[in-house]
Amino acid sequence: MIGYGQAIEIKMQRLFTTLSEKDKRRYAGIEATKLGHGGLDYISKLFDIDPKTIRRGLQELDLTDDLPSDRVRKKRRGPENGD
Repeated sequence: MIGYGQAIEIKMQRLFTTLSEKDKRRYAGIEATKLGHGGLDYISKLFDIDPKTIRRGLQELDLTDDLPSDRVRKKRRGPENGD
């Protein structure tokens, strides 16, 4: 049987609900890849998302080595940063 234990699944689902749509796709893709054969179907059911969405997340991860990040925090200003 492929998959994780129930306690881990619950934590994964809780984390999943806090992510942006883009991060959800990518996280699901990584988890499906980790599981190998059957992982895509398992993760699709676990997160209740379409397998195509997971494939899209995998494609996004493969597109570039340095994914652009949306800054959540502002850069610090001060003497240690040359300001």
